[in-house]
Amino acid sequence: MGLGATLAILLAALTVAVLANWRERRPRPPGNPPLVSTTAIQMIAVVVAILMLAHLVSLFMGAPLKSRFLR
Repeated sequence: MGLGATLAILLAALTVAVLANWRERRPRPPGNPPLVSTTAIQMIAVVVAILMLAHLVSLFMGAPLKSRFLR
């Protein structure tokens, strides 16, 4: 995956996380639960953003990141 795709996915994940945070903070009428958990959507978007940041580091360094656990 190239730099452009990585940046696009990173930007999309951050946008989804911000929109989910905004939807979570909006006031809701009592007794009207949301159909989709925006907290779960926000956490998934944050994990994707962290993975894309790690991929960006590996792209800029020129070598893949090495795990401490897999040898």
